[in-house]
Order: sequence, then structure tokens, then C-alpha cells
Amino acid sequence: MNKGQYLSSILRSDKTVFSFSDIAMIWGESNLTARTRLSYYVKTGELFRVRRGIYAKDKNYSKTELASRIFTPAYVSFETVLGEAGITFQHYSQIFVASYLTREIFCDNQKYSFRKMKKILLNNAVGVENENNCAIATKERAFLDVLYINKDYHFDNLSPLDWDKVFEILPIYGNKRMNKKVKDIYESFNSKK
Repeated sequence: MNKGQYLSSILRSDKTVFSFSDIAMIWGESNLTARTRLSYYVKTGELFRVRRGIYAKDKNYSKTELASRIFTPAYVSFETVLGEAGITFQHYSQIFVASYLTREIFCDNQKYSFRKMKKILLNNAVGVENENNCAIATKERAFLDVLYINKDYHFDNLSPLDWDKVFEILPIYGNKRMNKKVKDIYESFNSKK
């Protein structure tokens, strides 16, 4: 790669957030050389360091894209997806993420709440879509993720759910309590129609 092509290879990408290993792979360089070059671009303001090992083209990066990149494997789910779908009415400013660990991180004035899920669930892509370089749960998967984490949870509006998809995704959890809870919620929802 020529000198001017290193930065342009990142800027041409449709991604807004890059891990160090993403950049080293794009450039095809050793870690030491890539680290030196990255340090230069951050100092000159041509790249923005979001947090250790994660970089963005500028400060207008996608917060949800970052959420799915801080710890991998991970995907945006829970109240973030349910709120956007109109299933819960309470607004949360933080972004909720399914991950292999439980953590709360503040990064660039944004709170990210990571909730631990079994690796077998994280690695199962049923009901998880790749949208704008970000792994995001469908509203049905987010609904089930919330029930997996919480024994009792109040949903404000269940009408946006596609119940066929809910019952299609449900077996991946392998959880009898969830099976019963989903069945009870479904029957209660249908009785109110």
C-alpha cells in the first residue's frame, strides 16, 4: 500500500467503527507497524480513538455499531430494540447489548449496558440481523432475550410481535420456564383481542 492509501482504505469503508485488528487486517501490516501508523492518524486528528483498541472515522460514528464491537460476540437487544419497536414505552438513554459478560461502560458520553448470555445463544444468529454493520436482534429475539434474563417483565404493547417468529426462535433457549412464560403471555394477549 502506498503512503496515502492507508487512511483512504479506512475512509472508503461503509463501517464507522473499527477495532485495531480490523485495521491491521485491512492494511495487511504487523501489529507494531499498524499501531505506529494509527497513533499518527489519531494525533493528527484524521482518525478518532473511541476507546482502547477501537477507532472511528470521526466523532459522528454509529453508537449502535460501537455497541456491538466493544465485546464480541455481541448484538444490540433488550430494551433498546423493544423501545424502538414500540413494545415498551419507557425510554432508556443507554444501549443494551447481549454479550458474554455483564458490564456497564461509559464511552464518549454514552452508557452501554452489557448483559451476559450463554455463548450458545450469542453464537446462534436466529433472529439477529446485520444492519448497518451492526448486529441487532429482531423485536421477537429481543422479546425472548428479555424473558431469558428476567423472570417477570412488563411489556406495554405486544401487538408488533410476529408470534410465529417468536415460537420459531424460542427453542434455541432450551428453557422450560421460558416456554411456559411465552405460552402464558401469548394466551393472555390473544384473550384480550
